[in-house]
Amino acid sequence: MQELDLPLDRDLFFRKMISSFAKSLEETVGLDEAAGYVALVGSEIGTWIEDQYKESSGKERFEPEELAELLVDLKGRIGGKFHVISVDDDQIVLGNDACPFAELAEGRPALCRMTSNVFGRITANQLGYARVDLQETIAKGDGRCRVVINLKPTDTAGDEDHEFFRVDDDLI
Repeated sequence: MQELDLPLDRDLFFRKMISSFAKSLEETVGLDEAAGYVALVGSEIGTWIEDQYKESSGKERFEPEELAELLVDLKGRIGGKFHVISVDDDQIVLGNDACPFAELAEGRPALCRMTSNVFGRITANQLGYARVDLQETIAKGDGRCRVVINLKPTDTAGDEDHEFFRVDDDLI
């Protein structure tokens, strides 16, 4: 067959497959249930990514500043353009100008649960607790993302926030 000029490669194929999967779930079981399914995958992927960073760095624990840079680095490796807005003892605030799913994320807020769960799982495993608030998302049409990762429990959790606690493998 002659060489065709198609914008098709492995990356686009997998992004389209995941976006289509999220769309099918959202249309079949609803947004909340679809987000729940994506959250399960995100939690598992978060643990796997955390293990990769621990092994590569030779460190078991990361401080909040290091975690913020780790989260920015991992999203950069998969096509996001995250940056650190602020870090203190109470929270990590990240911004983003480009979703790893690119235009395929638009209208697919369930995909944001992947980010929420990856960030939440890694942070909770490292620091004991995380509550992730996706204040702005590209998927919801905000044009950018603003992610606040609270490092301590508070009474001000929003309806859209998701809490995570350290998973101790010794207890499983």
